[in-house]
Amino acid sequence: MAPVRVAAVQLAAGQDVEANLAACLRLIDDAAAQGARLIVLPEFCNHLSYYSDRAQAHSLATRPGDPFLNAVADRARRHGVHVKINVTHAHADGRTGGTNFLFGPDGAVLGQCDKQTLMGAENDHLDPATEVGPVIDTPLGRLGMYACMEGVLNEVARGLALRGAQVLLNSLNSFATDEASLHIPVRAAENKVWVVAANKVGPLLPEEHLPRLSAALGVPPQWLHGAGESQIVAPDGTVVARGPRTGEAVVVADIDPDLADDKRRPDGTDILATRRPELYAPIAQPPRGRRRPAGAATLPVAVVRGDAATVSRETALAAAAGAQLVVVADADPQLLAAALDGTSAHAVARAADGSTVLVSATGTVAVQQPLHGKDADGAGPLVVDLPWGLLALVAGADSIYPEVFRLAALADADVVAVPFTAAESWELSLGLPERAAENRLNLVAAAPLEQDSAVFAMSPDFTLWTSWQGPFTGRISHPVVTVVPAGQPSGRAEVAPAQAANRLVSRNTDLVDGRPWRLLQALTER
Repeated sequence: MAPVRVAAVQLAAGQDVEANLAACLRLIDDAAAQGARLIVLPEFCNHLSYYSDRAQAHSLATRPGDPFLNAVADRARRHGVHVKINVTHAHADGRTGGTNFLFGPDGAVLGQCDKQTLMGAENDHLDPATEVGPVIDTPLGRLGMYACMEGVLNEVARGLALRGAQVLLNSLNSFATDEASLHIPVRAAENKVWVVAANKVGPLLPEEHLPRLSAALGVPPQWLHGAGESQIVAPDGTVVARGPRTGEAVVVADIDPDLADDKRRPDGTDILATRRPELYAPIAQPPRGRRRPAGAATLPVAVVRGDAATVSRETALAAAAGAQLVVVADADPQLLAAALDGTSAHAVARAADGSTVLVSATGTVAVQQPLHGKDADGAGPLVVDLPWGLLALVAGADSIYPEVFRLAALADADVVAVPFTAAESWELSLGLPERAAENRLNLVAAAPLEQDSAVFAMSPDFTLWTSWQGPFTGRISHPVVTVVPAGQPSGRAEVAPAQAANRLVSRNTDLVDGRPWRLLQALTER
């Protein structure tokens, strides 16, 4: 396929529907003038996502064939382009959705779908989707659509990729700065697809209410504006074009959708073909909430790697200094047990056979076999009850599968130990921090000495619905990261097992139980 020029448009939208429409049309014109054949606009382009009640949201929503949607369709037809837009939409059955529309170059609606996971107050005004969104086969490639909170979780993008989408179109209405730094690009990298993401700028709440709402939330008013940084991301997670943090912008890049058909890692592993849907059934089952009380408030941890002598020495030093969990890239379990002698610490390491082993001073406690890869038949992930909380074990290449960490969260894990070797740069920079963020899991990840390792800890500064200990930074769910640089044999940090119990990213929106479990057949069936 010849390269396709795509555009992500960022704009401000308030309570004046006509002004919002004018901004949409003006920026569609701008993107088309720059040669874009596919144009993606933000979420809730017709009206602020702020209503007095559900009835008002329904009355102000778009309707089939109304002036707002007709005007967007006409612009698509005038320029001969594809336009994806998200609006609050009134359905004939009385539901109100956060609805994505894709208009074709003839102005016809090629596909539409409602948002599956709603964020905060959206639950008061909107209805979640009752069916999955389509994968739309077009001359520009196979396109899938989602919106904002759906991209903070992995399941919707994963389902679209499994059903063949090459280019994912994400419309956002977000003030969170970790959308651009983490949630947007990771969906491209983990599925090896293109992502075109358009975010809002300007106030996301009525300007006349900003002072009051700012004071109530304890957040400076400027942080209640759209975070911008609309972007276009390649299948390896590289951001090929990015908009500014503030102000209108049209972000343009040329992409090759066919690149998304190659799902191979450098070792030839196909990241989708090697999935094991039979293990993922709990992800598509009804929420049940946490059944396990929160773990300890703090847990000293360490990362260790190197030759056998270095591992033994550094493990012993870390345990003697108070580390209760030591995660080692590769080690002999017997040597680890000897290094832990006289302490209550546990160590986790990748053994010679590729399994992940949990060891105490008395010997091997548990073994996690790989769940993915050639001849893998492990049934997990294994979650072990330790004095400070629940520990999940991840074996090697299982670290690239988001489903594994979702299963760990559903088993109420507080901390996950990940001895691994990164085959691609995104695995540590995007993949593991996202596994922590989207599940509220503390991760301790140990790679061989020639690679960076890291500890990803849950912060109590989470969402706008909890009191912040430090200044609000705009980062909502990104973990606190302690990097152990390549060449450094060990590193220490603290994680907070108790914070894994707090999964409410916003009022009525749980990161784990808020997954669209009813619509996940693509993840659990071959």
